Amino acid sequence: MGRSRELEIIGPRGIIEFVTSVNRVVKLYNRFPIRILEVRPGHRINDAEYTIRVAAAQHGLPCLAYAFEEKPRPGRFDPAKARKLRVPEGPLWKELQSGKSVRVGRQRIVSKLVLGRPRRGIKITYAVDTRPCHSIVKLATKSDLLIHDSCFAASAATKAKEYGHSTAAEAAAVAKRSGSRMLALFHISAMYEDASPLLAEAKKEFPATILPRDMDTIHVSAE
Repeated sequence: MGRSRELEIIGPRGIIEFVTSVNRVVKLYNRFPIRILEVRPGHRINDAEYTIRVAAAQHGLPCLAYAFEEKPRPGRFDPAKARKLRVPEGPLWKELQSGKSVRVGRQRIVSKLVLGRPRRGIKITYAVDTRPCHSIVKLATKSDLLIHDSCFAASAATKAKEYGHSTAAEAAAVAKRSGSRMLALFHISAMYEDASPLLAEAKKEFPATILPRDMDTIHVSAE
């Protein structure tokens, strides 16, 4: 597909051996570098712009769940304050908006003079192939979007438990207990040609539930 930049893969123990074996047998001939990181529950990955937290999911096989947390963002920019401080509109405004200081003549203007309070970053939790469990509830605390295993309807609750999956209603309960703002039902069983009943069951417990389709774009914002 023309990719040239590095691909980072994060997964449980064994992911390095798995990807290496597939690449050796299938001969992918990728033209970009691959960096693979094996993680365990409790692992925390820090990037300049976000943090990834890892927790154990409850499934028949070892499985992990992930929370992607954007670092706090600068407060909202106030153009009126910038003009009052005689900061010329243009590149200097952009510097201030990103939290940096600028110089106007001999005067040094710090960003806090023209920005509001820092804003909380967006949090998205991804928990697929899992039973509802405390570790996921804790990981998903105050998520702006929780993407959770919703394989079965309530009528198939026994099957969900047997196969290490969740019902849509159980996913909704996790969203409610974790204080998440929105729930996306995910990993719907192929036995459901129409998954709208699962959505209805989840909405009874957690109204802010959606049922995304393949390739849907979901806009997520912090409070």
